[in-house]
Amino acid sequence: MVATPPQSPRSFAVDVARVSASFQELARQMGAQFLDKQEIIRLMTVSAIAGEHMVIVGPPGTAKSAMIDMFAKLIDARYFEYLLTRFTEPNELFGPVDIAAFRDGRYTRRIENMLPTAEIVFLDEIFKSNSAILNSLLHVINERKFQNGPDVLPVPLISLFAASNEVPNDDNLSAMFDRFLVRVLSDNLDSYHFHELMKKGIALELRKMTGRPEGNVAVVRSQSDIKPVISARDLRAVQANFDKFMVFPEEFLTKYKGLVFQIRSEGISVSDRRAVKLLKLFAASAVFDGRTRVHDGDFFVLRHIWNNLDQIELLEEIVNPVVDAYYREHPEERRFIGPSASLDDLLTELGLIRELLTSGTELSDIQLFSQLKNLNEIKVALASLPGEAAARMIREVDQLLETVFASSKFGL
Repeated sequence: MVATPPQSPRSFAVDVARVSASFQELARQMGAQFLDKQEIIRLMTVSAIAGEHMVIVGPPGTAKSAMIDMFAKLIDARYFEYLLTRFTEPNELFGPVDIAAFRDGRYTRRIENMLPTAEIVFLDEIFKSNSAILNSLLHVINERKFQNGPDVLPVPLISLFAASNEVPNDDNLSAMFDRFLVRVLSDNLDSYHFHELMKKGIALELRKMTGRPEGNVAVVRSQSDIKPVISARDLRAVQANFDKFMVFPEEFLTKYKGLVFQIRSEGISVSDRRAVKLLKLFAASAVFDGRTRVHDGDFFVLRHIWNNLDQIELLEEIVNPVVDAYYREHPEERRFIGPSASLDDLLTELGLIRELLTSGTELSDIQLFSQLKNLNEIKVALASLPGEAAARMIREVDQLLETVFASSKFGL
C-alpha cells in the first residue's frame, strides 16, 4: 500500500493578498470563538504556513484541544487526531497490520485514513505516549517519511499540533519536545475576561442541551457550522513559492543575531538548527499579514521558543522591547488586537490611530483605508463591552471618523 504523496501545486505566483485574507478570516473566526487567544491562533496559522510543528501546554480546560480542532476544520485538509496514553499501540496511529500481506510473508500496515496519510495532525497528551510511538513519530516529523514494512513512504504532513498538560521533564522525551519549533502556554483567562467567558460558556452549554442558539448568543458555533476557509493546496502553493519570502535584510539578520545571543546568554538553548528554522516562521508571519518582507514585529515568535515555563518571562523581557519599539515607530503597521481585546488594549490602539491620523504624517491610500478599517473594528469591539467608558470611546471613534472624512483628502 502506498501513501498518497503531497499534491504538486501548479507553478504560479502566489496571490499573497488573497491567501492572507484567507488566513486572517481563519484567525477572525477563531478569535470570535476563543477569548484572549489571538497570539496562539496566529502562531498556529504561522506554523502551518511554514510547515512546522507546534505544541500547546496548559492546564486542563484552557481550550487547547478545542482550538486545534476548530483550526483543523477551517482548513480543507486530510485530518487525523488521537488522544495518546502509555497504552496506545502503533496500530491505533499508523494502521492495523495488513493480514492478507502478512499471510504472504510481508509485514505492512493498512494506512488509509490513518496518521501517515494525514496533512494536519493533532495528538493530545503526546508526552504520555510510549517509546515505540515516539520513535515512529520522530521519523514522520523529521523526515516526512513512514517506514511501512520494507517500504519507506512519503507522508503529506503539513503540520503536527500537540497538546499537553505539562512540560516534559524526562530526558527520554527531550527529542520529541525539541521537534516542536513553537511552544505556547494556554492558561486560564484573567479576571477581566471572566464575564465574557461566562456568557459564552452559558451559550455553549445551552446549545449542547437544546440543539439551538439562545437569544443573542448565536456567536457560539456548533462544529457543523464551521466551513473551511483555506485548503491544504493553498498552503502547499505558498510553501512551493517560499523562496520569494525567505529574503531577509541585513539589518534584520543583525538584530536577529543580537536577540539569539542575548537569549542564549540567559541560559535558554537555541541550537543553530532551530535558529535557521525560526527564519521560516518570521517569513510566514509576514505572509499572514499579506507582506512579502519581514519586519521587526515578526520577532514576536521568539517569545515562544522556551524550554520550560520559567523562561517565558525572560523571553518577554528580551523580545518585547524590540517588537514594541517597531510598532511605536511604525504605528500604521500595528496589527489590530482582535474582537475580544480588553478596554485598555482598545484604548491604547485608539490612541495610536488617533496620533497617526492627526499628526500630519503623509499616508498612502492603502495605509489610510487600513486605519479606517481598524477604527470600525474597534467600534464593533467596543459595542460588545458594557459600561460608560466603552460608550464614551465609541463617541471618540465617531468623532475621529468625522474628522478624517471632513479632511480635504475626502472632501467633495
